[in-house]
Amino acid sequence: MRKHRAFAFLLVVVALSLIWSAIRPHDYPTWFFELFLGFAGIAALVALYRRFPFSALVYILAASHFAILAVGAKYTYAEMPLFNWLRDTFHLARNHYDRVGHFAQGFVPAIVAREVLLRTTDLKRGKMVGFLPICVCLALSAFYELLEWWWAVLAYKEKGGDWLGWQGDMWDAQGDMFMALIGATLAIVTLSRVHDRSIAALRDDKPVASGPPQT
Repeated sequence: MRKHRAFAFLLVVVALSLIWSAIRPHDYPTWFFELFLGFAGIAALVALYRRFPFSALVYILAASHFAILAVGAKYTYAEMPLFNWLRDTFHLARNHYDRVGHFAQGFVPAIVAREVLLRTTDLKRGKMVGFLPICVCLALSAFYELLEWWWAVLAYKEKGGDWLGWQGDMWDAQGDMFMALIGATLAIVTLSRVHDRSIAALRDDKPVASGPPQT
């Protein structure tokens, strides 16, 4: 039942976030780019729900991650209003919502990758099951930076730097990948035990097969 409630939570959060984000975003090409990978991930979780249901923790984290993406898609990561206020109030060099998004880009996929490794390979809980998800997240973060570069060249040739959200930071891509690395590492360090319990709870959601009557 815990898994089913978490899956329902995922669907509700995604639906509400998607509808809200689609109402008068900053511009629709940016909105589409920022959400299509997140939506593809959610679609994969939905498609796999019966054949390979994930733990409740994965669904809750995925819903939270999609909400973060929806906010960035609506306003762009460089113009998120709350972080504009933080920038102006505390005299920061830039709007840092982009860093929040990239932190989540490591934090959430790390738990997904950990679960896939634990449930589909012979790896046991230990150092490698902690190390490999971090590597996966860093690779995904680097690939996302490549996608941003390609999209900026194709769709924003004259203002690619503005669209990418550099905000004057020539090391923006490296900072984004570093935040993903921090997020993935923190997820493994802080959530591994919680994740193990969430995986174990999957067994409680499975119906017990009834055998032939005993004589």
